[in-house]
Amino acid sequence: MNARMNRNRLNIGAYILRPYARTEKHIRQIKECGLDFIVCMDNDRKALDLFSKYGLGACVVGVVPGWWGGNGDNAGTMEATNPFPKYIDAAKNFEDHPAVWGIDIGDEPSALDFEYYEKIQNFVQTGFPMQFPYLNLYPNYASICENNDEQTVNQLGTPTYAEHIEQYCQKISLDYIMFDYYVYSTNSVMGCMENFRVVADAARRYGRSFWFIPQVNSFNKDEWTSENMLRFQAFASMCFGAESIIWACYTAGWWHNQVLDSDGNKTEQYDKLKKINKEIANLGVPYMNYRCTYTHFIGFDNNNLDILEQKSVDELNNGCFRGLRSDDGRQLVVGDFTGKTDNNKKAVFVLAADDYRDEHNTSTTLKFRCEGRTVLANGGNGKLPVKYNKKTHEYSVDIKSNQGIFIEAI
Repeated sequence: MNARMNRNRLNIGAYILRPYARTEKHIRQIKECGLDFIVCMDNDRKALDLFSKYGLGACVVGVVPGWWGGNGDNAGTMEATNPFPKYIDAAKNFEDHPAVWGIDIGDEPSALDFEYYEKIQNFVQTGFPMQFPYLNLYPNYASICENNDEQTVNQLGTPTYAEHIEQYCQKISLDYIMFDYYVYSTNSVMGCMENFRVVADAARRYGRSFWFIPQVNSFNKDEWTSENMLRFQAFASMCFGAESIIWACYTAGWWHNQVLDSDGNKTEQYDKLKKINKEIANLGVPYMNYRCTYTHFIGFDNNNLDILEQKSVDELNNGCFRGLRSDDGRQLVVGDFTGKTDNNKKAVFVLAADDYRDEHNTSTTLKFRCEGRTVLANGGNGKLPVKYNKKTHEYSVDIKSNQGIFIEAI
């Protein structure tokens, strides 16, 4: 993919920068918040000049005809609504800018429009050689296609979500899969994990990168998404190999309690997001040297995993890490990683997943064996102490609820 985005690093983005937040002070604050790019930006040349000054990128809207699948009543009509000559005319009128990393080509399309989307993304990659086509997919709680009298519209255009993702990979050649899932509006953490599982499995099968859109805002105006809720979303996605995390929303977009208020002032979400973005970036340094090969659920009650099509285990045994568990049996999500350039290097990304609502915030200890290896542990703030018990031959690392730890065995 020809693009200005550095895909060798973990990129952190956010949705929407309204005109009231485009002064130099505001754009400097975006950089200070640990963000790399803004999505749904328009062609504001003055603001884009400031983006370039501070090393930020933008995925811009309005360059080509827009499209949103919405509630599904327009499924299969994209080509008729936006015929190809419109895209040709758009390319003629485009003025490049070094801050423009991506061209937004739509949001949440039905599978009935995937074939046309392949034609569009190919055209965008050719007509805008310095940018990549930006396309987000539905989450798994979108409606499916059913053959019954009650089903009048459908969003996915397929009988199942897994088939929706499979058709995307077969029909659209973009080298990433991106979707949004808002845990704190659905309150379905296992639904989110199943969404991660389906997308991550497809990404591995087809050699795609995995991108994820979580929420920093709130569905309920009286509730504010906490630091640990931000950690849970980001680190859960990293357990599945996410390589880009794009927060919704920085300024007014949808719902409530954005990072900036309607006057462009920081809300309490700004400092929370800045802190978590720093942790993501710190972990991203060793993390991006590896690729995710599988994700495990440890210590979950299988009787309560009806949404998740994967069983929990008592401990992880993958040939390198053995007996990995928490010492009090609490829930862990653990990503299995192998070095991108050296298959002998192994790692795990561990999330303490026992408190996604951020109600108790307690600590536990990870224990595991790892013979013949040098073990290194990284947390969001840097290196973590690793203890070794000569009697049991076990390593141990302390972890807090919602904390992510990347453990290398080299």
